[in-house]
Amino acid sequence: MITAHVFIAISLDGFIARQDGDIAWLLERDDPTEDHGYTAFIADKDTIVMGRGSYEKALTFDPWPYDRPVVVLSKQLADTAVPEELTGKVRFYAAAPKEVMAELAAQKVRRIYVDGGRVVQSFLRDGLITDMVITTVPVLIGSGRPLFGALCQDIDLELVSSRSFPSGLVQSSYRLIP
Repeated sequence: MITAHVFIAISLDGFIARQDGDIAWLLERDDPTEDHGYTAFIADKDTIVMGRGSYEKALTFDPWPYDRPVVVLSKQLADTAVPEELTGKVRFYAAAPKEVMAELAAQKVRRIYVDGGRVVQSFLRDGLITDMVITTVPVLIGSGRPLFGALCQDIDLELVSSRSFPSGLVQSSYRLIP
């Protein structure tokens, strides 16, 4: 059975990026001496599923930051070619979350990392997220791209753990209650 998992950082007011995609406020708080658990989180994930915004931000990093296959959900990119240097590393899909999950399951993918606000929102609306690790950065940015959006119904969560770091970051892990 395939499962979907979230590992993401937000501002205290709930944004994952500024409206233009800028995440400098997040990178300024990155303390290389602190282990926020990403390496342990990603260790058992087979594939990363992200939206176009996350993909375009990842393109600005050198080198390419992912060592797992990446599926980019984007109607805009679906009919375009993957950049040559990312051939075999990235695929573009225009499918809905349930279709992507079914296709990945058929490819024997078992655990996926879901990244990006709109993609996380769509997977949540479809009831596909198993758990979430959310790291809150102690900064208010006032506006931007929210992690969460409108829902048709409440989504109940169970707090699994919460911890704080010397840098002021607070990380909470939640399991979604079916």
